[in-house]
Amino acid sequence: MTTETLPTASIPTRSSAPSPSPRQRLVLPGLMFIALVTTAIGSLGAPLLPTIGDEFHVSVGTSQWALTISLLAGAIAAPILGRLSDGGRRKEVIAVALVLVGLGCALAAIPLGFGWFLAGRALQGVGLGLVPLVISVARVALPKEKTTGGIALLGVTTVAGLGIGYPLAGLVVQFYSVSTAFWAGAVITALAIVAAVLIVPTSIPVPHARLDLLGVVLLGIAVAGLLLVCAEGADWGWASARLLGCLAIGVVAAVLWVIRELRAAAPLVNLRLLAHPSVLAADVMVVLVGAGIYPLLSLVVRYVQAPTSTGYGYGYPAAIAGLMLLPYSFGSFAASRIVQKLLKRYSLEVLVVLSSIVLVLSMVLFLFTREHLIPLLVAMTLAGLGTGAVFAINPAQINAGVPAHETGSANSFYQVLRYIGYSLGTALSATFLVGTIPRGGSLPTDTGYGLAAAFAIVVLLVAAVAAVLLSRHSKHASASLVETTVAITE
Repeated sequence: MTTETLPTASIPTRSSAPSPSPRQRLVLPGLMFIALVTTAIGSLGAPLLPTIGDEFHVSVGTSQWALTISLLAGAIAAPILGRLSDGGRRKEVIAVALVLVGLGCALAAIPLGFGWFLAGRALQGVGLGLVPLVISVARVALPKEKTTGGIALLGVTTVAGLGIGYPLAGLVVQFYSVSTAFWAGAVITALAIVAAVLIVPTSIPVPHARLDLLGVVLLGIAVAGLLLVCAEGADWGWASARLLGCLAIGVVAAVLWVIRELRAAAPLVNLRLLAHPSVLAADVMVVLVGAGIYPLLSLVVRYVQAPTSTGYGYGYPAAIAGLMLLPYSFGSFAASRIVQKLLKRYSLEVLVVLSSIVLVLSMVLFLFTREHLIPLLVAMTLAGLGTGAVFAINPAQINAGVPAHETGSANSFYQVLRYIGYSLGTALSATFLVGTIPRGGSLPTDTGYGLAAAFAIVVLLVAAVAAVLLSRHSKHASASLVETTVAITE
């Protein structure tokens, strides 16, 4: 009697799984590079504002538009690009958007005047809308066991891009010029275009998504009105007729947009999906965290550049001031790995709450110890860790609550809320600084920085409370994410 054995080739084992091709191995690094480049270029306006004002002979308030207009363009472009990418043309949409970013860099670098410079900055802002697209690509292109980890890294890359863009811009402007900084951006964007063409996989053909043009117009008016209020509040006065008029227009447009999206057959953003507990938690947290921690970046850069004659500044040049944000970038990158490991022991809700507490601690350090260099660097590191952890979790929360074909749209709306949070926090913190400028002076007092930090602490405490309350409604989404993440790390 003989026994028959199965051929060993028919027994599935982990080692028999086909190894990924070199191109497949480059998908995640390529997506990270695209996200990093677009975020860094979009943030170039912030550290260059004083130099831009001097070069174009415009006021501080006017030069602020070099940053505001890119945020406005990004907020409007994000849902448009997201909806277009949901139609099955993600690679093409990413490539075209990067071309616009490159043209924007070139336009800003050519000395044509401040108006053309702002037009270039607006085109650069289109790149800020690419982040949801690269996350959408990661969801379908990465192996299942690497999806959650990859999405977390991409979420953190957008945070780190801010911390990298600031010091690089400061170094270039310190030794060269504003024009050189944007020419460098054009060259780096060209590399990102090559990466998109060669590495980003072609989408599976699906019925092409229609673009809700009326929704685009209403969203553009709503976002423009709200960002204008945030950007000009300090200069116009928070009770001025112009400001209240812009606020009213923005609110009315936002209400009409919501009504339109709920009734449209092919909405720009499927708002009904936003009611999912995990999606709602991510959207609420991004506004509060953005408003609470984003101002710290500009506060630190301004503080360390203030001359020592003010009684509080370090008197650092722009190059060194930008380097102060490197701990923020390092902390945010480390956060993605830390989150994946901690999810083996702690729930998603616990980590979000803990991240909010870390952010509060970072602002408390800035509030009480900013006159000392080492505590200031520690504060920036903690800010990077907390922000990186929250923004690593948020995209995964959204993906857990929406179907794959709606990923781009949902993540795009999340980006809109992020920019609104950034603008709101920056505008209000600037109001505190401007309010302490002595009559006839040009620089705020140290009290202004304290008030701005105290405001941020209050917002971040609200974020911590919101994280606790929202966690009660997102247990199911959290459980699925924990299982996936544990599988990755194992």
